Amino acid sequence: MEPAVAGMGYELVDVQASGGGRLLRVFIDKPGGVNVDDCAEVSRQLSRVLPVEGIDYERLEVSSPGLDRPLRKEADFARFVGKKADVRMRRPDATGRRRFVGTLLAAREGQVSLEADGRTVVLGLDEVDRARLVPEL
Repeated sequence: MEPAVAGMGYELVDVQASGGGRLLRVFIDKPGGVNVDDCAEVSRQLSRVLPVEGIDYERLEVSSPGLDRPLRKEADFARFVGKKADVRMRRPDATGRRRFVGTLLAAREGQVSLEADGRTVVLGLDEVDRARLVPEL
C-alpha cells in the first residue's frame, strides 16, 4: 500500500486489519492535513490496487490519523519537533519509568529527545513501544 499512497502524494501512517482481515483501516496524512476528498481519492485508488495485489478484504476505511497521530518512524518524530508527545517504552529505564510525556526536541541517529518534567530525556527509537502526539486544543 505504501508505494500506491506515496505515489499519490500522501504518507501512509498506519494500516489496521480486523475481523480476520475483512476490514482494513488505512490512515493517511500530508502536510496541512487531509480532508474527505483526499480520503475518497485514496480509497478509490486502493480499491483498484488491493485486488491486483491479491489482498482480500470486504470493507476499506481511509481516514486521517487524528489529533493524537501515532509516531512510528524517526521522520515522524522529526516532523513534529516542538509538539507534545506521549511515548511508552518497551522496558523501564533505570528509574523504573516506561512512559514519558513531553515536548519533542529532536530526532536523529535512532534516538529521540524530549523535555519531560523539566529535564531532557533521550530515548532509543528501537525501544519505543508506542508513541502518539498529545492533542493541543
